[in-house]
Amino acid sequence: MKNNNEFPTPTLIAVNGVELEVFEAGQQNLGRPIVLCHGWPEHAYSWRHQVTPLVEAGYHVIIPNQRGYGKSSCPKEITTYDIEHLTGDLVALLDHYEYKDAIFMGHDWGASVVWSMALLHPERVYKMINLCLPYQIRGEKPWLDFMEEVFGDDYYFVHFNKQPGVADAILDENTSQFLHNLYRKNAPAQGHGEGMEMINLAKATKLLGEPVMSDEDFAVYISAFNKTGFTPSINWYRNLNRNWHLLADVSPILHQPTLMVYGEKDSIPPLPNINNFVPNIDIKTLNTGHWIQEESPAELNQMILEWLE
Repeated sequence: MKNNNEFPTPTLIAVNGVELEVFEAGQQNLGRPIVLCHGWPEHAYSWRHQVTPLVEAGYHVIIPNQRGYGKSSCPKEITTYDIEHLTGDLVALLDHYEYKDAIFMGHDWGASVVWSMALLHPERVYKMINLCLPYQIRGEKPWLDFMEEVFGDDYYFVHFNKQPGVADAILDENTSQFLHNLYRKNAPAQGHGEGMEMINLAKATKLLGEPVMSDEDFAVYISAFNKTGFTPSINWYRNLNRNWHLLADVSPILHQPTLMVYGEKDSIPPLPNINNFVPNIDIKTLNTGHWIQEESPAELNQMILEWLE
């Protein structure tokens, strides 16, 4: 089955001062929207395995390449990638379709945006499904300061901020190699203490584990990042402390029905007390690593559809 043939043709939609490249399917199911939010360094195409099952289940599927990705706008100013802008894009997308609310599903950074949608615009989130990245508690210290204390200067979140442009250039120079090294499964565990994790992946010539995508699928990602470079998407990381401040006065409790799916082999740990913050949550796990939609699409789709029913 060639997913390229099933993935919808995009349209550019003007929202919130930018243009988003949006892939849409199931227009016959108007009134039952589900918005799928990709992570880093991903692409709307990462949801290709979910489109047909969701359409057949009666959903209007809306998949934006979020700002900084694909053919969507890539503003220059770093602060235009803060959580107010990222969630504002999704609010404006709902307004474009004249939807009061929608189901939101996010993976990785996309999950972070979905959690934040529920915090900042709770009335627009009907239900949510998040993959791999649990709810992030807003602690006493800004997120990057906390990470620097725990993981050190070389941790890639911190490095992206302290040495702007350095990792960006290395990833840009090694786009294909970096993506091929990153999108693997059954590779030996690389702990968070690995420091220059992303730069090391971009430079590594020995592939570990097995690829999670075909060459045809890789080509979609490689071509997208060859166009944009990595700086716009890395700018999301450069707003973590700003986001911490922006969320200062928001109630941390999320009441929407929520499905959280963890990958058992993922390096991102579950949040033990997530129920304290998301009381209406169902927690599931799949025997996968981080690229959950790529590694176990059939099992994930079944889990999602059963939960939505």
